[in-house]
This record gives sequence, structure tokens and C-alpha cells, in this order.
Amino acid sequence: MWSISPDGTGERSQAPLLEVFRVSKAFGGLMALMEVSLCVWPGQIKGLIGPNGAGKTTLFNLITGMLRPTSGDIRFQGRSIVGLPPYRIATLGIARTFQNVQLFPGMTVFEHVLVGGHRHGRSGLLGAIFRTSRMRQEEAEARARAWRILERVGLAEWADRPAESLPLGLQRILEIARAMATAPRLLLLDEPGAGLNPAEKARLVRLIRSLHEEGITVLLVEHDMNLVMELADEIAVLDYGRLIAEGPPEAIRQDPRVIAAYLGEEDEVRDAARS
Repeated sequence: MWSISPDGTGERSQAPLLEVFRVSKAFGGLMALMEVSLCVWPGQIKGLIGPNGAGKTTLFNLITGMLRPTSGDIRFQGRSIVGLPPYRIATLGIARTFQNVQLFPGMTVFEHVLVGGHRHGRSGLLGAIFRTSRMRQEEAEARARAWRILERVGLAEWADRPAESLPLGLQRILEIARAMATAPRLLLLDEPGAGLNPAEKARLVRLIRSLHEEGITVLLVEHDMNLVMELADEIAVLDYGRLIAEGPPEAIRQDPRVIAAYLGEEDEVRDAARS
């Protein structure tokens, strides 16, 4: 096992949930990622930060099968997932949200969460055509599960509303609810705080913490440094496609390489360092 614990003291007794090993991704002559290696351990909230264009969303797209690495390997629960289609990776237990909210036009809030739970069905095409008793039971269970999730995240009162009618903060919560419906072991959140006001961010933080307490491991991309520092127990930093730092928040906020990577773009790293 090549995996090293974040404090650098050696291997952990528990195997990593996700392993990214020397992954590179080229788009023509442009290298978006260059030999990036990192681990996400069971029970972590791990932050992934970096300036715009650092390769964060590209890495998410590689992990979820939307892109294929040019080189390197990605393992989930010890198994390589490179080359698997996104639906198969979701079935294994990886779910994600998107930097720009991705909702289905014309569907209600309830229907979005119901769709997220489709992978639990086992009846198949014939069961759907002939409406077998097993199919009807699965459908009832799926609807009950969707209602529980909506109540869990505080969206039950919006269930029959068109999803696109929700304010942005609730749309982001809905994306997380839809991801929760897949019963993930690893949840990838791509800038969930983008565009939210302080009250909405506080609600988001409470939700992520509660999901973590329920046993979901989280990999979080976020530009709001204070939010990342508040949530993450370990942070990895990308800059121009390379991993330049990794460690606990208190070490990252003082790392000169991290501060230098953000100079000229935003002052949040330095502000977080002072807090």
C-alpha cells in the first residue's frame, strides 16, 4: 500500500476510501493535472482548494468518470475505477454536486430526489412493464426514502414546487439531497457555497457536518477559505495542475506556497490565517 497518512508518520491501519495515484490529464497540449496523488480516508472531510484553473473540477470529473485520465490510476475501496462510466461509479458509492447547479427542467423538488434513488431498484425492465408486486414495493420504498431525505434537509415544504423556482441556496441543498438519495460512501461537493449568503452558508455547514456524523466521507472543493477551514480536517492544494501542499488546516493556512498561489487573486487565505 503506497498510501501515507496526512501527518506524514506512515501508513494508517485503515485503507483509504479513495486513492488518486500520479494522475495526469491533458487537453491537447494543455496539461490540466500533472501527476497528482492524494488519498481520502474513511470518515474525513477533506478540502481541495486552489486558484481558478488549478484543476479542481477536472479532478472531480476524473473521479466520477466524466473524463478519463491521460495517465495514472484512481481507486475506490481498493478497486480501479478508471474507464468505468459515471453510472457505474455512482453505483459503487460515489456521488457529486456541480459547481454550476445542474437541475432537471420541469421536474419538482420531490422528483429530483426520487431520481437520485433510482440505483436502488432491482426489478428491471420487465418489472416496470408488468408492474410486478416487487416493482410496486420498490417504488413505494423509493418514495418513502425521498420524503425522508427531503425532511432531513429541510425541503419537505417545497416538495411539489418546480426545482428551478427555488432560491439558489435551496437549489444547492437540493443537489446534495439528490446525491444523498444514492446512499453514497463518498460525497464530492463542487463549490457548494458559491453565491450563497451568510445564512445560507451556515445552513450548508450544518448539513455537511450532520452528513459527516452519519458516516459519509466528504471531498469538498470550495473557494470560501473560511468555510473550508471550518469544515475540513485535512486540505490538499492544487496550483497549475500540481499538488503543492497537503495537511491539516492550521498548517495549510500558514504555508507560504499556498499564500503565494493565491496572491493577486484573493485575500481569503491571509484573512483565514488571521482568524
